[in-house]
Order: sequence, then C-alpha cells, then structure tokens
Amino acid sequence: MDKLQAMHLFVQIAERGSLTAAAEATGRSLPSVVRILASLEAALQIRLFNRTTRRIALTEEGRTYLVQCRKILADIQETERALGRQQSEPAGTITVTAPVRFGEMHVAPAVAGFLARYPKTQVELLLLDRIVDLLEEGVDIAVRISRLADSSLIARPIGDIRQVVCASPALLARVGSPQHPQELTDLSCVRFTGISAGLAWDFLANDRTLAVPIKSVLTCNQVGASVQACAAGVGFGRFFCYQVMPLVRDGRLIIVLDDFEPPPIPLNLVYPHSRLLSSRVRAMADWLVAAIGVSLNA
Repeated sequence: MDKLQAMHLFVQIAERGSLTAAAEATGRSLPSVVRILASLEAALQIRLFNRTTRRIALTEEGRTYLVQCRKILADIQETERALGRQQSEPAGTITVTAPVRFGEMHVAPAVAGFLARYPKTQVELLLLDRIVDLLEEGVDIAVRISRLADSSLIARPIGDIRQVVCASPALLARVGSPQHPQELTDLSCVRFTGISAGLAWDFLANDRTLAVPIKSVLTCNQVGASVQACAAGVGFGRFFCYQVMPLVRDGRLIIVLDDFEPPPIPLNLVYPHSRLLSSRVRAMADWLVAAIGVSLNA
C-alpha cells in the first residue's frame, strides 16, 4: 500500500462525505477506494469512519488522523513547491567566451550584473580573439562578431557592428578629411590585423565592393595599441565601431568615409543546439542578449 496515496484518498473521503464522491474525484473505481481504505485502517489498527448504508462519518480517531494527514500533505506540497523554485533559480557554473575588447567593454559588465542578480551562479569568462569550439572546449555560450556558417549552434541576434575608418582631429587638420576611399592610398594608415588581414580595406561604393590598397605605417595585432596610435595621429585606422566609440565620444577620434562603410558584421549569441539547456544557461543567454543590446545603444 502506498501510504501517501492512501492518506490523500482518506482526506478526499472525509472532505467529500462519501466513498463514491472520493472515487469520482480521484478517478478510481469504488471497489479500489474501499480496498485502499480497508488497508489503511488495517495498517493503523483503528477505524477511521463509522459507515452505514446511508452515511459515513469520521470516528474520533479519524478526526485526529485527518488533522495530521492534512498537515503532512500540505508540508509535502510546500516542499515540492520550494524544490521547484530552487530548480528554476539559476545555480551552478556557466562558461562564456567573447572577443577580448568587446568582452571587456560589454560582456564583463553584463556578467557582473547577472552574478549580482543570481548569487548562486558562478561564471568562467574566457576573453579570446579566436573562434572557440563550444562542444570540444566545454563552453556554454559564445558572443561572436562574424557571419555565421550553418552549424548545429543556435544563434540569437544581438545587433550589428559597423566597421569604421577614423583619424585624430590633428591628422585631419593636417591632411584634410578624405571624401572618397581611394584617397587613403596616399595617406598614412594604422593597420590592426584583427580586422584587416591584408593590405587593402574594403568599402561599398555604388552598391559594389571596392578594395582600396593602403599605406600601412604601423601594423599591430593588439587593438588597444592600434587605437591609441590612431588617436595619436599616426594614421587613419579601421576598427569595429565599439572599439573606438569611447574616443569618438571624447573627441579624440573622428569617423570619416561613413557613406562608404561595408555592410555591418552581425553580432550573435551562440550556444549548442544538441543538448537541452539548463535553466542557468538559458537565463544567462536571455540576460546577455538584453544587457549587451542596451550597452551597445547607450
């Protein structure tokens, strides 16, 4: 005999006032209800109900047992609700990866907000300027600035990242502001290899891609140093917009040739498609999409 099941049935009989009504409420047959009640009374070695052909009434022992059964069943329900709340609240470790500079500016602050909101979670944040294989390296979520190939990953769009050309006010005062990308061929440029692998920058002119050879006076693999060199007047630089916007807002850099910018690069949040997401990973994905979206538009 399932004792909890029998207790629940006993409460139904007491509250509904008949074996037939309890059978209907619980979806059982009347013989099954009679059998379970008899087994419960036999196990307790007491009579719970006084039964006649016309009515059923609790015995004194039955009234005492009813109070205790209601309390026990209520405690079980509350425990189950608490466990449900516990499972729905994110807890555990989440691994997130993002490009270094973008991660410093936008992902790390978003993660800090998530940890404050969900104190039972821990985050391993990997800032890497390379494509991470999520399944091979055990990463839950990646922030990627790229056009994604078809894969088994789920991609959630966050926004678009412009590629901009900029220069310092002093350099523009000295050489003038170019009106067409071809003018960059004769001007000093700073080439950040993280965005420009070759010695030409792509632009969009008359709906066609235009590759413009540049004269790189400084080539650097680190975005911070490249941006600072550009701000110091070394040359024109091409960067993702988020990499230079703080300096643009401060007036240390000015964006030029914006009418010729190539199509923006999609910014996506990606995570594995092949397994069921835990509540913590799903919560982090939702949080990052919202928080990074706000941060980009701030």
